[in-house]
Amino acid sequence: MKTSKIALVLLGIFVFSGVGVYLKSCQEKSSSTTEQASTQAPAADQGLLPAATFNADSAYKFVAKQVEFGPRVPNTKSHKACAAWLADQLKAYGCQVINQNFVATTYDGKKLNAVNIIGTYNPGAAKRILLAAHWDTRPIADKDTKDKDKPIDGANDGASGVGVLLEIARAIKDAQNKPNVGIDFILFDAEDNGEPNEYSGNSGNQVWWCLGSQYWAANKHVPNYQAYYGILLDMVGAKGAVFPHEGLSMQYAPILTRSIWDIASRLGYGNLFIDADGGALTDDHAFVNDIGKIQMIDIVELRPNDPKTFGSYHHTHNDNMNVIDKNTLKAVGQTVLTALYQE
Repeated sequence: MKTSKIALVLLGIFVFSGVGVYLKSCQEKSSSTTEQASTQAPAADQGLLPAATFNADSAYKFVAKQVEFGPRVPNTKSHKACAAWLADQLKAYGCQVINQNFVATTYDGKKLNAVNIIGTYNPGAAKRILLAAHWDTRPIADKDTKDKDKPIDGANDGASGVGVLLEIARAIKDAQNKPNVGIDFILFDAEDNGEPNEYSGNSGNQVWWCLGSQYWAANKHVPNYQAYYGILLDMVGAKGAVFPHEGLSMQYAPILTRSIWDIASRLGYGNLFIDADGGALTDDHAFVNDIGKIQMIDIVELRPNDPKTFGSYHHTHNDNMNVIDKNTLKAVGQTVLTALYQE
């Protein structure tokens, strides 16, 4: 992904019935602060069915653990070690795990030994929700002023979304009340191996980003797999992050997008999930929609009025644990977790 240009992949619009029942008052804002809301579980009087509680401290530890492995760049020891740990975590939280191994080719002809890690919760449920994030990290710091050829920690760009998904899996396992749907957690690999920021070559019609989701969408782990809807999490843990409506999400599934943003508002996170339109991105959700024919939206940090759309740390060595904020993790995690319980 990681381009603020309007995506080159233009796709058909899906008709969607909403998250459970489409929640009214999409424009409604809450006066609760993020910090106050982070200590509260959803309440029935907010018009929401009660959900498990997302633990931001736990999510933060999941992010930190990934960073401890080092950059998760395919063909490295840290990548292999982290893959084993991620699979073990999903198994520990009651998921059946499939490692979908594949070989990806980068823009400059390199071959990557990559793996999509798929955790299936409640496999017998016919109605399924797909939750995804990418777990690999950028192999170069092409937006930095030094050590541009070295890989980055990717605390926010990669680890934050995965940390949120692991905490959702853990929270559901430990909760007395469970969601009434099956959940498929997909950790996409080789998302962040696209062309350098200043690349001047000709890529033709090939998209060199999101190689794991491109592979999965064309080779699903279960033949004819379908999900009711999907949510992609990308860069969801930084201090000061805001999440406007991502452009392709509004094209693919505008009702779903507004439903999720309405849930966030009802939980007191309207100051992060802002009622504004962001740019359209070529991210993993584009290929799940276009090739996989599953409507998926993207919760992704976008700063519409900032020339550095994804934050000053993006694709630099400053994307480390110093940028991660527990309140941001909480806002995103509790919103997605609560959405699951509305089905």
